[in-house]
Amino acid sequence: MNEQTLALHGLAIKKHGDVVGVAQITGLAEDAVKKHLDAAAEAGRVNKAGEKYILAPTAAISLQSGYSRDFPRPRANAEMNAAYDDFETVNDQIKQLITDWQTMEMGGERLPNDHSDKEYDDTIIDKLGDLHERAEPVLDRMIAHLPRLKVYKDLLTAALERAEDGAIEWVSDAKIMSYHTVWFELHEDLLRVLGRERVE
Repeated sequence: MNEQTLALHGLAIKKHGDVVGVAQITGLAEDAVKKHLDAAAEAGRVNKAGEKYILAPTAAISLQSGYSRDFPRPRANAEMNAAYDDFETVNDQIKQLITDWQTMEMGGERLPNDHSDKEYDDTIIDKLGDLHERAEPVLDRMIAHLPRLKVYKDLLTAALERAEDGAIEWVSDAKIMSYHTVWFELHEDLLRVLGRERVE
């Protein structure tokens, strides 16, 4: 996958992204991302509004159809696919933990977590740390076959450390590169690379 296609791939993952966000998850330099996205905008492959970009529908289809050419080795690699299957097992646990973070059981029903119970929140963050430790060797196995995925591991570690230091928004806030945001984008990246479908 060349730089321009990687920039578009990153934008597809972000859905509606800016240069900084695309650079963060692709490992490309910000000036390279800007150059490629602006060129794509001029060619009509990307729509730009202010500092944000979004793939044009035809470009999104073209990108999707090109993945089998861009990623034949990961798709055919048994170790990569086995690691992804293990990733999905951790993913199910992460999803449940985020549900537990965002809600609390009170009086037999699930209510939104207002984060006034620090002990409850600390317990969830401790569990997230345990899950991260389980995820790391799985991520390392995938990174061995697709090294650029290391950016996600670094972003996940940084988000977890901030949450453990008391900045609880780094668990799941969608407006920042919180743990949940990064995990979701990593999952989307892997689905595209391996030609898998997201199970809702």
